[in-house]
Amino acid sequence: QVQLVESGGGTVQAGSSLRLSCAPSGGTFIIYTMGWFRQAPGKEREFVATIKWSDGVTNYAGSVKGRFTISRDNAKNTVYLQMNSLKPEDTAVYYCAGRRPEQYNYGYWGQGTQVTVSS
Repeated sequence: QVQLVESGGGTVQAGSSLRLSCAPSGGTFIIYTMGWFRQAPGKEREFVATIKWSDGVTNYAGSVKGRFTISRDNAKNTVYLQMNSLKPEDTAVYYCAGRRPEQYNYGYWGQGTQVTVSS
């Protein structure tokens, strides 16, 4: 069964950068979009960024626009999230998600990677 595996989380100081990676494990699937979501303690999961696999069109939440960049490596079926100028409010568990063309919602999710930003 295909699972998404994230890596790259950690603890950093405000103003630092981190890059998250995510790739399928246990198989592959035809990707329509890949996305990053995050969930902070006591809050609901929220959208961060998405990328359309075919043409690389991206979309960002307002809170991260200009600081985060989502990108993909088609050959490796890997999606990245470059996070710059990190703020304490970016502290959350970050989840990778994948969607097939026929899916309305994201059908594949990773287990999450913790990002902690200290002030």
